[in-house]
Amino acid sequence: MIPLTELCDPNIMKKYGTKPDPDTLEIVKSASTQKEVVVILKIFWGDPRDKLCEAVDNIPLDHLIVGNRGLGKLKRVLMGSVSKYVVNNSSCPVTVVKHGDA
Repeated sequence: MIPLTELCDPNIMKKYGTKPDPDTLEIVKSASTQKEVVVILKIFWGDPRDKLCEAVDNIPLDHLIVGNRGLGKLKRVLMGSVSKYVVNNSSCPVTVVKHGDA
């Protein structure tokens, strides 16, 4: 588990071998400040479909919000859809947020 303050530190993220999206971090920081909540993140390595469903069971979560990159039909068939898999296999309600260009 990683506090949001550490996730924003590039040196600490280098230690974990990750590179978080700066826009996403800014959104999370802003929301946590406005709502006055402490945000702690957990990093999973592996197949995102399995790891998201595992997180729902292990943390446990009441609700999960996942993004959708808006892949075309061909790419979705070839690569599979993480959000679709999680919606169908998660043990909690899942909200899928569509990509802005979709």
